[in-house]
Amino acid sequence: MISDDGSCGRDSGSTDANSPESAQMNTISLHSFGDSCDNDDVFTIKIIESMREEYGMFVWPCSVILAEYVSQNKSRFCGTSVLELGAGTSLPGLVAAKVGADVTLTDNADRVEVLDNIQKVCDLNMLCCKVKGLTWGVWDTLMFDLHPQILLGADVLYDSNAFDDLFSTVAFLLESTPGSIFITTYHNRSGHHLIEFLMFKWGLKCLKLVDGFSFMPPDKASGLGGNIQLAEIVLDS
Repeated sequence: MISDDGSCGRDSGSTDANSPESAQMNTISLHSFGDSCDNDDVFTIKIIESMREEYGMFVWPCSVILAEYVSQNKSRFCGTSVLELGAGTSLPGLVAAKVGADVTLTDNADRVEVLDNIQKVCDLNMLCCKVKGLTWGVWDTLMFDLHPQILLGADVLYDSNAFDDLFSTVAFLLESTPGSIFITTYHNRSGHHLIEFLMFKWGLKCLKLVDGFSFMPPDKASGLGGNIQLAEIVLDS
């Protein structure tokens, strides 16, 4: 978050994850973006990944694809307010910040280790993003204070038990800012019929649905697997 003194940082309550044991389980991965023919357009994001955390501190294919989409559409993101849901390692949100968006990175408020890691990754990349704990389906003060123009979510549709909480949160945030949009990447394992049903239930509609690999550079696509879709979702008004 932006603290009272104007510095970047996370909400209070974080714990120290800098122990030697933690460091031994961490690795830093590099992710490059931009047109290789234009050196001024190329940038790299460093991500701290951990082998100790079950899934929240690992860069999954959906995250790489969504981050690439943001990079290729940088003019759309520059100058906008962006919020990443279930950010984990936060690659898409960090790319959005790099291309000029005002970014808030969120993950479950109970996952303190993940939130701490998000802040470390922001610091590592010298990017000033707000980092907040946001639990889907929980209507706290933070939820009412957020007014993002673009919501991002990479592989947030992995647990069907959480789908209702996710879509209710997305619907609320889209309602808070007229004209806002939710852009998400997900594996087809999630089940299109259930997703379509919940979009209808929460008053949402899909404006765009594309194969996640259709816009990926061949060298990046070759290192990824799965049947991944990218969807742009808005309120069905």
